[in-house]
Amino acid sequence: MNLRKLFFLIFSLLIIIGGVLGYNIYSRIYTPNTTKEGFLYIPTNSNFTEVESLVRPFLKRVKPFIWVANKKKYPNTIKPGKYLILKGMNNNQLINLLRSGKQTFVKLTFNNQDSFEQLARRIAQQIEADSISLLNSFNNEAFLRKNGFNKYNAIGMYIPNTYEFYWNTSANEFRNRILKEYHKFWNISRLKKAERVGLSKKEVITLASIVQKETATVSERPMVARLYLNRLRDKWPLQADPTIIFALKEKMGRNTIIKRVLSKDLEINSPYNTYKNIGLPPGPIAMPDISSIDAVLNPANHDYYYMCASITSIGQHEFAKTLNQHNRNASRYQSWLNKQGVNR
Repeated sequence: MNLRKLFFLIFSLLIIIGGVLGYNIYSRIYTPNTTKEGFLYIPTNSNFTEVESLVRPFLKRVKPFIWVANKKKYPNTIKPGKYLILKGMNNNQLINLLRSGKQTFVKLTFNNQDSFEQLARRIAQQIEADSISLLNSFNNEAFLRKNGFNKYNAIGMYIPNTYEFYWNTSANEFRNRILKEYHKFWNISRLKKAERVGLSKKEVITLASIVQKETATVSERPMVARLYLNRLRDKWPLQADPTIIFALKEKMGRNTIIKRVLSKDLEINSPYNTYKNIGLPPGPIAMPDISSIDAVLNPANHDYYYMCASITSIGQHEFAKTLNQHNRNASRYQSWLNKQGVNR
């Protein structure tokens, strides 16, 4: 074999080897490697070994992913969060996504929770923060004092709605964001309406919580709100059974089931007893939703002072202007309860 043929053979082998190596490198980087679509959740302070374990169910081949991750120095730039993995992504696309920190937002939702404990559990199901850290954040005295809240009215800061959050939001970040949303909610229009009905923001939410518990029928809430506003205006006690139930649960335990308020219950010694005390209780008895808040801000126009649960339109009320009318309604309702066997 002459020198020219030897050179050509070696050159050809180098080209083949180079092609194989090049294809291998290209394949590791650009060949589709994800086998399904889904969300990848990377907890705060995760290391690369933990990320590799979490991403493994999405991958056809793990070693190429590790190789590309190391080449792109991803182990040094891990960013926690919720990431949408698409089927057919190559390792370059996947690592670029994870390095970028471009998370998919969580559509976080909470409704009218009765306590901070319930709210903390609900939020912890949707973001990384756990219920204990959330509860501690909600009750932080320095935060409450700085922002004009106390342990009685602090739950009124949390307006039930759907919000966009990053999954890795901390407890304090969640709380601080909700404070901003609270200030947004109380826009000029709502503040003027609050002034028109003679209540502060916190008083509106306290009354709205009573309206919320009094009727589940959204269309009836402006009627109930006006009735209570009439009583407040004329310095009458609200005499709202939901506040008695709240006081009883404070004494007997939050999980106590109370289907009927008895005459003896009206004597309970509590600032939430609106039969004994004139005016609003010291804070909300639950977290009212927006329909209840807006019912207080946009009450119906009537001069009713009394209401009683209806036995013909279940879930609604019979309204009355005089005590005699109310007593007749109440008597019918009490008789109906007795026939149903509802004693407590």
